[in-house]
Parts: sequence; C-alpha cells; structure tokens
Amino acid sequence: MRVNTRRRWATVAVAALGLPLLLAACGSSDGGSTNASGAVKVFSCKPQNPLIPTNTNEVCGGDILDNVFTGLVSYDPDTAIPNNAVAKSIESPDNKVWTIKLNDNYTFSDGTKVTANSFVDAWNWGAYGPNAQLNSYFFATFAGYDALNPADPDDNEKTDNTPTPTTKTMTGLQVVSPTEFKVTLTTPQSSFPVQLGYTAFDPLPASFFTSPEAFGKKPIGNGPFKITGGTPDKGFTLEAVDGYVGPDKPTVKTVQFKTYQSPQAAYADMRADNGSLDLMNQVPPSALAKNAYQSAFPGRFVNKPVGVFQSMTLPEYVKGYDDPNLGKALSLAIDRDTITTKVFNKGRTPATGWVSPVVQGYKAGACDPYCAYNPAQAKQFLQKAVYKGPFSFAYNADGPGNKDAAEAICNSIKNALGVVCNAKAYTDFDTFRTAVVAKEMTSAFRTGWQMDYPSMENFLAPLYVTGASANDGGYSNKQFDALITKAATQKGADSLTTYQQAEQLLSQQMSIIPLWYQAQQSVWSTRVDGVKVTPFSTFDLSTLRLKS
Repeated sequence: MRVNTRRRWATVAVAALGLPLLLAACGSSDGGSTNASGAVKVFSCKPQNPLIPTNTNEVCGGDILDNVFTGLVSYDPDTAIPNNAVAKSIESPDNKVWTIKLNDNYTFSDGTKVTANSFVDAWNWGAYGPNAQLNSYFFATFAGYDALNPADPDDNEKTDNTPTPTTKTMTGLQVVSPTEFKVTLTTPQSSFPVQLGYTAFDPLPASFFTSPEAFGKKPIGNGPFKITGGTPDKGFTLEAVDGYVGPDKPTVKTVQFKTYQSPQAAYADMRADNGSLDLMNQVPPSALAKNAYQSAFPGRFVNKPVGVFQSMTLPEYVKGYDDPNLGKALSLAIDRDTITTKVFNKGRTPATGWVSPVVQGYKAGACDPYCAYNPAQAKQFLQKAVYKGPFSFAYNADGPGNKDAAEAICNSIKNALGVVCNAKAYTDFDTFRTAVVAKEMTSAFRTGWQMDYPSMENFLAPLYVTGASANDGGYSNKQFDALITKAATQKGADSLTTYQQAEQLLSQQMSIIPLWYQAQQSVWSTRVDGVKVTPFSTFDLSTLRLKS
C-alpha cells in the first residue's frame, strides 16, 4: 500500500498471521443498483506515477487503483481481515508452494476475462528488472526473481552496467489452467495470502502489454469502478462498472477524485457544502483546534485510529547522515507531546516505535529512549556527530497538516540544539516523492506509511529491508534483513516476536525517526450518507450513497 504520506480505522488489533490456508469468502455489502444522479467528489492529490499497479506505491495513486482493481483477496472495511475476492481458494501444504484457484466470473472493464495469466503475466512484468517498477520488491521472495534482476558482478548491486536478464519469467510462477496457478517461494511464508490484496498483486488485461504507457493514463481494471476521464493534475472521474460481480458492488454511480494544491482550499469547499467537494479524508490542523471540525460538520465526521505511521527520514546516502549520533540527536530534540497537542489537538499519538498500534504484535517502546524529548542528551549526541547542521526538513505542501508539523518540528530542533532548521516545502506530493525516489534529498524529509495489509511485516519489510521498494533513506542492516526473512517463515507468536526483534534494531541507527501514530479526522457533505472510513484510512465507496 504505501508511502503516504503507501497507501492506502480500527481500534482493535487484527490477526494478520496464522490465518487458515483457505480463506473464507467475503459477505456481500448492502450496495446494489445505483441511485441518485450526479458525482460524489472526493479530496485527492496528484499521483506520483502513471497508474500502473506495480509502479504505484503511494496513496495518491493507490486510492484510485484500489477502486479500479480487485485483487485475489480484499480487506474487510471494518476489521481489515483479508477475505477471498478473485481467489476461490489459496492453499499450501508447506507455506512455500501455493496453489491459487480463481473464481471464473470476474472480467476487466473492457469485457475480457480475468484468468490465471492475468496475474502471472502481470507479476512477471512487474518483477522484470528493466521495467524498473517500484513494487518489484514484493516479488523478491518468488523463485526465479533473481534471474529477472541480475546484479552487477563487480559490486553485487544494480548499476547502469547491470546485465540484461536472460529471461522474462520467474520459475516460481506456473499457470495450471485458466482458473488456477501455482506460486513457489524461496522460503516458507505463512502470511503470504494476507499480502495478496495489495496493489502490486493486481491482475492486468492483455491490452496492457501492448502499450503500458497508454494504460497508465487510463488503466483498465477488474474492480467496481472504471476511469472515464481526468488527468493527474486535476483528478480522475470514476464510474461504477455495470455487471461487476464482486461483494463491494457500489451504490453510487460516479465518483470524482479532485486534486487540490492546498488542503485549506479543499476544507473551504467542504465548509461551503455547495457540491464542490463531498468527502475529505483529513481536515487541516486549523480545524482540529477545539474540535472545530466537529461543530462545523455535526453528525458528519469521524475521529478514529488508522494504520498510518508518520516519520522523519535521514538520507543515509548523504555524508554525515549515516551517523547514528545524528539520528539520535534529532530524535531526542523533537518534542512530540507538545507538537501533537498544539498542532493536532491530540489528534495524533507520539510514536514510540515503527509499527502502528492497530496491528497485532505492536509493542510500545521500540525506540526507547530516543523518542523521548531530552534536549540535554540531544546536545550530547550532536557533539559526537560528524555533521552538526544546518538542517532542513522537506515536506509536500499539499497534505493536511504537513506545513504546520514541519515548522513545529524544526522549531523544536532549533530550540533544543541551538542549530538552524528550516521547513522546506515541495509544491505537491508528486514533485516531493519524485525527488525522494530519485535520492535527491540532502537533509531530513517527511515520510509516512499507510498500511497495505494488516501485518507487522508491512510496517517493516517494504520500508527497511535493504533495497526494499519504499526504503527511501537507504537504510541497510544485514541482521535486520535476516530477522525479517526468519519471521516470514514462522507462525503466530513466534513470528511476532521476531518482527519485534527486528523493529528494535532500528533504534541503533535512528535514521528513520518515529514521529506519531495517526487518528484520522474525516468529514463529509450533506449530499452523501453511508460514509465509512476503513482501517487503511480510505473511504469505502461501496457503502456510499448520494442522497436523492
């Protein structure tokens, strides 16, 4: 799911591991035929990349693709528990070789059937090194992945001189029939079925391979909605697909994802309640003061914990920023309690680790003692650091609360350490993430994670394993990597304990500085009802209704 802040509201812990090998079918929502005419308009932001599932690992594109595609599994909008969707069954005798059987009644919006090849071909294409897909990492445990991603023999890393793969398919993928295929992993993974609802594992129609570039502008999916128009700069229009067979069949006919450069402008449209905007997933900090948003939207707001974690990342590829003393100094200089109280009116909770409290296995205190505000100790670590400033903190200005938080963080660092720290704004999420992915950051920058599936693994592996898809700062620790691999082979409490051990290792370097866990304060207009916010901090469009 995703860089958020990856994509993508429950207060209870979700059992992500130790699931039965045969997942139960998901019950139908109360959606059905469409009703009132007109479009429901949803606050959005500019996607970083063209809308291709294997290259979308951020919230702006992910929220759209989640409604255009349906994966092998889907996640319950109330509990986040995975249930079969396109998959009829997902079974394995050893958690290493998986047999996936499909329901045979799903089609793409162009009328072609979803088959085993729709998944296998899409995954092979996404894993093929020269295609340079951001989500390629999610196939790294498939047998044959290395052959599609050969390393430079001189330094064992990918460079401009990396050899071209001699094959375009992974040995770990085998089509058995139009409705069945097998996946062979390099090591057992008990949580493998949990991951399969994530965007990277979506199917693709045959037309994609004719022109991936054209497809990315107007993707053809197999989900409840199809894109009928729009651009990244202005947003996209989605229409409900007639004949969609999934359990999340929408009631509303048309949804417009509207891109705003300023969350304040979007909130003004929400307050006007004139049809310009109907759903806003997060109100700006100004609306949090004295819970002003609640009085402005009586009976039309929600304030619930979600699987979102916010952090500051240091670019370890920049000299001096790979020094653990610097990370510890900056972390100890951030007064999380004051910031979450004054900026967010306690709508955020100071983080004490890297895993969200909404998933099973969360354990408080993973970054102790470095996440407690301690100016004196912060100065001691800065004195030992190779680089002592000045500092900046980069953020995308189109996200609610980002500007206020960045300025407050820098002020806290200034006051605690007596150094220069400036908040550095990027116009929009696309521009910001492009610079992050290109490893162009020269100082600290804002990062965050919106869970893709309910698991400790999702808050650790994609972000901090060496070379992982969302490893923005270049963190690398062989012991951490080994623990993540080990945890994936284990079940239940053993797996959670190993993930906790891996999380604890992150405190040694402190190059990813935990800031806070997120509760989401969403509002909606008088034109809609049936609004539901999921544990992934997204709106469930299947329950949404436009009032007649």
